[in-house]
This record gives sequence, structure tokens and C-alpha cells, in this order.
Amino acid sequence: MFKSVRVLLLSFLAVSLVIVLAACNNSGSAEAKKVVIYTNGDEEAVAAVEKSLAGAGYKGKYVIQSLGTSELGGKLIAEGSKIEADLVTMSSYFVASAQSKHSMFKELTFQTGAIDTYPGYTAPILAITGSIFVNTEVLKQKGLPQPKSIRDLTKPEFKNLVSIPNIMNSSTGWLLVQAILNEYGEAEGKKVLHDLIANAGPHLESSGSGPIKKVQAGEVAAGFGLRHQAVKAKASGAPIDFVDPTEGNFSLTESIAVVDKKSATTDLAMKMAETIIKDARKELIVHYPVALYNAETVDAVNKPAKPLKFAKPLTLELLEEHQKFFNAAK
Repeated sequence: MFKSVRVLLLSFLAVSLVIVLAACNNSGSAEAKKVVIYTNGDEEAVAAVEKSLAGAGYKGKYVIQSLGTSELGGKLIAEGSKIEADLVTMSSYFVASAQSKHSMFKELTFQTGAIDTYPGYTAPILAITGSIFVNTEVLKQKGLPQPKSIRDLTKPEFKNLVSIPNIMNSSTGWLLVQAILNEYGEAEGKKVLHDLIANAGPHLESSGSGPIKKVQAGEVAAGFGLRHQAVKAKASGAPIDFVDPTEGNFSLTESIAVVDKKSATTDLAMKMAETIIKDARKELIVHYPVALYNAETVDAVNKPAKPLKFAKPLTLELLEEHQKFFNAAK
């Protein structure tokens, strides 16, 4: 009798163990089916992405992780398709360089309707544009003329009264360097950049938003940074004005790409990518008012006077080349 009870207990335990293991396996499978999204987007961009996914019924079917541009870029270049992410939103030049090295992204299976031509594996989600901006009250107090060009900011009267982003820490700084190189070339451009960095002094910022904050606070008279931030500040009633420099307004895009892991998760990530392009843009263009798709329009105030593109394709390798140029100009 005791032997029979013992056998029954052992059988019961064995069945229970099988059930527990099956439950764990099913839980793991359910978790694995979640799309992992890596992004370098700021808070507004991430919020727009999540809102679009929730609206399409994807709530609970993805996890999103925000990383700095350098950190995420490093993972893309180092890990390739072995990266944990299934879907990436990232600075376009990093996406292009990662694809060139690893062929890690899947061709998009949907039509995007982008204004410009992009590789088949990616599509833009937002764009940023550079410009000069000024604090009109500080200009008046210091008796300074409103600058019309980046070169104007190198004049002696702007010593310690100009703020610019550092290309070593901020992609916004790349917009500045592109404008200088495009207009003046390497030899003359190096002199312009040297004088500009000297005038910036302690106001060389590691953040792309640093210059507009310094200008708004009245710590400096002028700065170079993101045009849409200056437009927004002026509209709020702040004594801010924006100036499209004679050297031109250069832009950078951030793009979306699906890591080609050849799985059901990859297919789900592709559907989410389409949702983000079609639905999140409605909110993204409010925060980053640059038209990227055929049906989009922006107010006249958000259209730069002299939009230009750099002659060479924007890649990580070109960025590193321009960073060396920046450091050599100090």
C-alpha cells in the first residue's frame, strides 16, 4: 500500500514538473515574441513612436530602450545582426555605416512615399536643421549687430558671447562643420572654425540644446544650433530671433530600420516600422517641422531660407573625418 502511494506521489510530482516547465517555456516564448526597439530619440520622439504603436494595437508587444547616439552606434557597428534589437531608430549615417559593414537590415516591405530617395532598407522618421539664433536684448545691450553668417560670429566683438555645439559630443555640431567646409573649403574653413571656437571660449557645448539654453538665459548673445528650437522660443515670446546663415542650412535625419533576423519577430518588427512611418509622423513633424514625405507640409516660418546638402554622403567615416578637422582647428 505504501509503495503504491509512493508511486502515485512520484507520478504527481513528475506531472507537476512537466506542467511548470511547459509554463516557463511558454512564458519565455511569449517574451521572445516581443519586438525589441533600440532608439537614440529624445523624449518627444519616443513618445510619438509609443503613441503610434499603442494606437495600432501593439501595446505589450514590444519593449523600447533609449540609448545615446554614441552608445547605440557603437553597438550597431560592433554587433551587427547579433544585436538584441529587432527594430532601430537611429541617426541615418550610423544606419548606413552599419549596413555597409554588416548587411544587417531587411529591405522594407512597404512603400514609404519619402520626398527624397533613400536605400530600400531604411526610411526617415525625423530631421533636424541648423541655424544661427540670437538674443535680441543682449545684442542691444552689447551694441552688437545681428549676425548674418557663421563667419560674423568670429568677429572680435563676439568674444565669449557665442555658444556652439562640440562635434565630438553632439551631431548638431556636425551641421556647423558641414556649413563651414561647404562654404570655405578646408584651408579657409579651418581658420573660420579656429576663430569661432576661440570666440566661444567656455561656451563650447557638449549638448546640441546647450547653445539655445545659453542664448535664452542671456549668457551669450548668439549661438548655433537647431533651428526649430529657436523658432519655438521666439513663438513663446522670448527675445529670440533665428538667422539662416549665408553658409546655408544643413540637415541630419534619423531613420528606422528592421534588423534581419529572419524570424516571426522580424515580420512583426516590419509591421511596427510601417506603423511608425505612417502614424508617428503626424506628431513628429510637430516637434521636428521638416517635411520628409510627399503629403507633408510645414508653416513658412519652419522653412529654412537656404537648405543645402553636403556634397559627400553622410557616413560614420565622414563624421570621423570632420571631427579630426574640428580638433585640428582648435
